[in-house]
Amino acid sequence: MILMIKWEPWYLCGKRGGACPNCYKCRDFGKDTGETGTIVQTVDFELPLMKSPAGGYRINSQFNPVIVCMLGDFLYEGADKWRAHVWEIIRHRKDLEFKLVTSRPERFEECLPKDWGRGYFNVTAVCRCEDQKSADARLPFLTALTAAHKEIYLLPMLERIDIEKYISDGTTECVSCGGEKGDGARKCDYSWILDARDQCIRNNVSFSFLQTGSSFVRDGRVFEIAEEKQITQAKKADIDFKRKEEKNEEHSFDSILLHLSKSKFRGHFTLPVDMRKYCREKGLDRIRLHAFDFIRARLAPSFIKNDGKQTPMHGHPVFIAQHATATCCRDCLQKWHYIPKGRRLTETEIIYVVDLIMEWIRRDLEKYKK
Repeated sequence: MILMIKWEPWYLCGKRGGACPNCYKCRDFGKDTGETGTIVQTVDFELPLMKSPAGGYRINSQFNPVIVCMLGDFLYEGADKWRAHVWEIIRHRKDLEFKLVTSRPERFEECLPKDWGRGYFNVTAVCRCEDQKSADARLPFLTALTAAHKEIYLLPMLERIDIEKYISDGTTECVSCGGEKGDGARKCDYSWILDARDQCIRNNVSFSFLQTGSSFVRDGRVFEIAEEKQITQAKKADIDFKRKEEKNEEHSFDSILLHLSKSKFRGHFTLPVDMRKYCREKGLDRIRLHAFDFIRARLAPSFIKNDGKQTPMHGHPVFIAQHATATCCRDCLQKWHYIPKGRRLTETEIIYVVDLIMEWIRRDLEKYKK
């Protein structure tokens, strides 16, 4: 069973947008902060670092994912003084998958750590919206953000929301929806949920129906649903969708190979004439076997003494392809492909690397035919 935990390093986030008038966070804590209110650091500020009596971490990878600031906002200005330490904790706990929730995605760029690069492999940037106005104001910032993983929360969903133009580029991995809960909750119509789901299916984006909300409308009927039943009722609808993985390997590598080709360093590589001749004489099946041998010996181990220097710049077609595809060392593999270093590559990851190398070689041979 996969568990999930919420980590709230701080509470309250200032009022912003259509979701705020009925905010159960303010209600539950007896506060109405406004934009100038006092933000509160919690006793769980360092939760991922806390130890159990047995000496291990209180939360481990079985709790993945860890939802950060579901009851607040990760990018709220009032938390700027604490956020650097939270980034340190995230870097330290690479075994955990953190989902950072915000209604202020325009602040991502200024709040990112200096070593962010193309994104931390264990971090998902989550933008929360409640209506069309907030979606149109916030989602362009999420779309423009460079991150390893991105998701959208339509929570609470207050109307039908058109997000199709924001998820059509393929960088958003999942959209989650749900209604508003608590006293005075506004209605959530099931047709809005289904419409968001249809948009996700058309664009091959995963979809999750998280909760019905307290006032749920289906086929014109209004159902008042107790808070403890809202999640189970949503799951009973059984409408979650998991995006389909691309089965055509040639097309599935299009995006990463195009991105690599735009790099001044990666994009300049081509196979020399003698190496193309070698590939054609030996055949790609033999070259593929060579690639498996090289990757298992030079890239797969958890510790590589000469990491960063283990792949020559010449001598074999696979070496050239490794530099062109950023699979030449574990640092590059983590930066470009989000595969963490410090542990042995799994067999699936080894196959992915070899498939990518061979696809680059195949395309190079196709481009420079006899």
